[in-house]
Amino acid sequence: MKKAIFPGSFDPFTKGHFDIVNRALPLFDEIIIGIGNNTTKQYLLPLAQRIEQIEILYKDNSKIKVLTYEGLTTVFAEKMNCNFIVRGIRNTIDFEYEKSIAEMNKKMNPNIETIFLNCSPDLASISSTIIREILKSGGDVSQFLP
Repeated sequence: MKKAIFPGSFDPFTKGHFDIVNRALPLFDEIIIGIGNNTTKQYLLPLAQRIEQIEILYKDNSKIKVLTYEGLTTVFAEKMNCNFIVRGIRNTIDFEYEKSIAEMNKKMNPNIETIFLNCSPDLASISSTIIREILKSGGDVSQFLP
């Protein structure tokens, strides 16, 4: 069984995230959307709300699980018997950042491969960080969320 983790804080889960998960589905028997706790981030949406939003999107898809975790993604992946980490790439800046993380993850656990999926071009400008700023200012973000 090929299992993958799609890790992130998902604050909020955007159309970009949705696109990456849906495009990764044919590649794996199971995808765990892992909501991690990033100690460098200040969250806008409560964890329970983030979990609920994602579970609603995938309520009819048995290949998707939504779980939370603390600590290193590689340790979580190993506990979940996953050998793949899926990451979305919007631009070259994302690629360089994600490549560095993937290389460190590979050193920590050589059995885990990171799979990069380019986001759809029409979604490349969507960023959770920007969406949080719009939300904080009372703006409408519905066009950016699934």
